[in-house]
Amino acid sequence: MSPRVLLVALLVGTSPLAAQAVAVPASHPAVTAALDMIRKDNAWTLEQQVSICEIPAPPFKESVRAAEMVKRFKEHHLTNVRIDAEGNVIGERDGAGSGPTVVLSGHLDTVFPEGTDVKVKRQGTLFSSPGIGDDCRGLATILAVARAVDQAKVPFPGKILFIATVGEEGPGNLRGVRALFKNPPEKIDFFISVDGTGLGLTTGAVGSQRYKVEFQNNGGHSFGAFGMPAPIHAMGRAIAKLSDFKVPAKPKTTFNVGIVSGGTSVNTISPSGAMEVDMRSESPQELAALDAKLKAAVQQAVDEENARAPQSKEKVTVKWTDMGIR
Repeated sequence: MSPRVLLVALLVGTSPLAAQAVAVPASHPAVTAALDMIRKDNAWTLEQQVSICEIPAPPFKESVRAAEMVKRFKEHHLTNVRIDAEGNVIGERDGAGSGPTVVLSGHLDTVFPEGTDVKVKRQGTLFSSPGIGDDCRGLATILAVARAVDQAKVPFPGKILFIATVGEEGPGNLRGVRALFKNPPEKIDFFISVDGTGLGLTTGAVGSQRYKVEFQNNGGHSFGAFGMPAPIHAMGRAIAKLSDFKVPAKPKTTFNVGIVSGGTSVNTISPSGAMEVDMRSESPQELAALDAKLKAAVQQAVDEENARAPQSKEKVTVKWTDMGIR
């Protein structure tokens, strides 16, 4: 997102914001100066984006990037800069009145694992690196806004909390933002998350449910124990059933088996097999229906695999691990 677009949204506000406090008009000299500064200093914002990107921040290991954001928040005269118990970096800019408290947020973590090369490669105007858009652009944008409103002395009616959160990506399950709302630093009236590329405002979210589904028994030799129920075969049955699910195009509803794992050798009936499933929908009702359908299909697959060998003492069981609800 463009820092100028974000600043305009912050200053002019939505109608609920305007109802609580008089918004700073876009024609205010300080606002004009801040917007001009952001436009002229695009190279500065891009350099922030690049330098942040080159600090690794894999899931659950955002601390080095967090420490750098503390430093940069302080450079732009945010007050009470700190790292909370969850690892979020928080800086404050007080306003002149008792207006609403607005959060501007970008997330520290990337989806890429530890050891990923994050050196930014430049080809003309193309900058590429894992995580440079998601969400190093968001972090650079909130820094650009913090810098502009500081230097232009924009008079806000309320308080702005600039926050760099942890754990946005899949494994983190939004742990940083969840912690903010479970134990908020103060009453939060509005929350703007700067994430993704391009221009646009998202006012509704897609819900998601993710599971790791493990199929288990004691396993055995592929020849000597032939005929016993096999966890990987049960998993295969489940995936086949899932792949035949019919879901609506509107509200958009999706499913995917993104990771499968298991097995020790070609001649072993593996004692375990696992799949990681991602389901999403624009409708909470459709997501709940899909969730129930998946659980029924998995149980049916297990029952079918066990029924294939009724004489066997070994039975396939299933273990569900919740990987995230959003």
